Amino acid sequence: MHASDAPLAPDHGPLAPLAQVDPADMRRQYRAAGLLEAELAADPIQQFTRWFVDAQHAALDEPNAMIVSTVDGSGRPSMRTVLLKGYDERGFVFYTNYDSRKGRDLADNPHIALLFPWHPIARQVIVTGTATRVGRDETAAYFRSRPHGSQLGAWASEQSRPVASREELERRYADLATRYPEGEGVPVPPFWGGFRVAPESVEFWQGRENRLHDRLRFDADPTAPTGWRVERLCP
Repeated sequence: MHASDAPLAPDHGPLAPLAQVDPADMRRQYRAAGLLEAELAADPIQQFTRWFVDAQHAALDEPNAMIVSTVDGSGRPSMRTVLLKGYDERGFVFYTNYDSRKGRDLADNPHIALLFPWHPIARQVIVTGTATRVGRDETAAYFRSRPHGSQLGAWASEQSRPVASREELERRYADLATRYPEGEGVPVPPFWGGFRVAPESVEFWQGRENRLHDRLRFDADPTAPTGWRVERLCP
């Protein structure tokens, strides 16, 4: 069959324009209570705990979800959403494949930023600091607390690396499930573990009316009585 003999595709006429929403027209007036210096806890970890409890009580979906920003050795940034798995006065902990993009970035440049986007309660917390690997004992304890399927997934996924197909990924998982059935211990992958982010600054952002938001930032300061200096930032 010659090209000229091929049946013509049906003519549906000109395509209708896609319905669009202009983000510039989106408006929301924040009417939440403010955040004053006198109301702050003595240090950012205590203040984070207060707000984290508020986020849980507000029934936010996964309030421990945070955006993790890293920069590679060439200065190129990248971001992704990760779950916070622990925090204390030493910092904020999450777990990942050390060969992932964020793991490779942090090997080159340990500077990092975390953002907790609690939009339904008009709050954000922004942490900047440096990341170091947690000890293997701590990693192992957390790994063993994970569901069996998540343990297998850590082995099956070469995180951030290309994979030929979904079927290939599921085949790897199935092979591991046969090798380590439910109830049998799964070894901790040597390429997988935790990072602890030691904060150098922690900003608490509270949405206010007319975009005059409250932004109070704790900055590490060894000369301050609490080890932290508080500054108010313009919104």
